[in-house]
Amino acid sequence: MRTRVKICGITRPEDALHAVDFGADAIGLIFTARSPRHVELEQAREIAAAVGPLVTVVGLFLDPRADEVEAVLSRVSVDMLQFHGEESPAFCEAFGRRYLKAVPMGGDSDPEAYAARYRRASGFVLDSHAVGGRGGTGERFDWQRVPKLPKPILLAGGLTPDNVAEAIRACCPYGVDVSSGIEAAKGIKDTRKLAAFIDEVRRVGHD
Repeated sequence: MRTRVKICGITRPEDALHAVDFGADAIGLIFTARSPRHVELEQAREIAAAVGPLVTVVGLFLDPRADEVEAVLSRVSVDMLQFHGEESPAFCEAFGRRYLKAVPMGGDSDPEAYAARYRRASGFVLDSHAVGGRGGTGERFDWQRVPKLPKPILLAGGLTPDNVAEAIRACCPYGVDVSSGIEAAKGIKDTRKLAAFIDEVRRVGHD
């Protein structure tokens, strides 16, 4: 099975274009003000417009108000939502869009029980934060703990060009989701790391 690649925390159109050129399946735009990779609406519009067809644009939120999500959807061409906080299933479903739900893998979390609440999610992003925490820390979790879930799994947390092949071999995820592991600075992607990451994902698929 081909492993999909999502490049998250995009803040510049040129980084989005590089991601697409190298073969990314999706890009992530973060609409959480407390994140150093947060994008404003006009900035996000410019990035989404640069991506072109056949690449999924994902809007990421962390415990937003409904009007904040609606404001993004009214201004930005977002194909899918991603919720990274403690949003309820009803909240995630309220916008009539496909969505991904982040599942906490840190602490004493029970990922199977957590994911079971979100039956209508299109897939789950496994990240290293604990329940009540937030992802995007750049830390990895124990890949031997990856659960069997009824929907596709995207592996996140601490992935880099140096370890993504190991992660894929260990977990066989539907996709991988990377941000800080391919950056030159927060929100600024390193073109060489970005290319190397996607090359590694493609290479392990042919091992």
